[in-house]
Amino acid sequence: MPLPSVLDFTGGAGFGLAVGIGVEYEGAYDGADEYEFAVEPAGAVHWRRGDSLLFWEGIEAGWRFLATERTLLQLSARYEGGREASDSDDGRLAGLRDQDSHIVGSVEVRQGLDAEWRNWIGGKALVGESDFGVLGIVAAGHRFGSAVDGTGSELFGYASFGDSAFLDKDFGITADEALSSGLRQTQLSGGFRAVGLTFVHRRTLWHRLHLIAQANVEFYGDEVRQSPIARDDFEAEASVALVWIF
Repeated sequence: MPLPSVLDFTGGAGFGLAVGIGVEYEGAYDGADEYEFAVEPAGAVHWRRGDSLLFWEGIEAGWRFLATERTLLQLSARYEGGREASDSDDGRLAGLRDQDSHIVGSVEVRQGLDAEWRNWIGGKALVGESDFGVLGIVAAGHRFGSAVDGTGSELFGYASFGDSAFLDKDFGITADEALSSGLRQTQLSGGFRAVGLTFVHRRTLWHRLHLIAQANVEFYGDEVRQSPIARDDFEAEASVALVWIF
């Protein structure tokens, strides 16, 4: 795939391994006005045969393949860590219960609008247990530059929608939590969550040393903004990773 947002470290066939380190700057939790740096290992394991690729990339593992020359499908499972009261150093989450972590299923489809995938549209759904709910995303992207090896830059916009369970997971406050935290009881009905933009850049720095950079900004919908947990109307994050490809 020529898209910087779709990884392939195999060189076209067989196994591929990338190992390195990444630095992230992001909100302490969804809706936070506190930001922090985190240094974490980065890497992936890929196995490719033809237009089919099995992958493990950090917190996600699955299968992506070309159904047609212009249709990319991906099936995966990913780990979603639960929010904890200790995520806020300023005590913004004091009195709110720690949330469970989840393994959730994901299905994604992208449709190229031209032979070289300069432009594409797509959709994604994440489904988990009843207290995780369902998240749906629609997106459209554009690839810059002439490279078709996955390096270069890409920009895509998206809108996300969740059911009531998913929105309450991040921004709801139960009656018991309202008593213990002093925050207003909040129950979200579900629907529009946010709209955002993501920029991805990949390049080979030297021999097998690869750089992956990403920046994202997301603006919450009106219902989410009314939650006391949403300290800001938006969230932003940026990350840079250096990996060595074997």
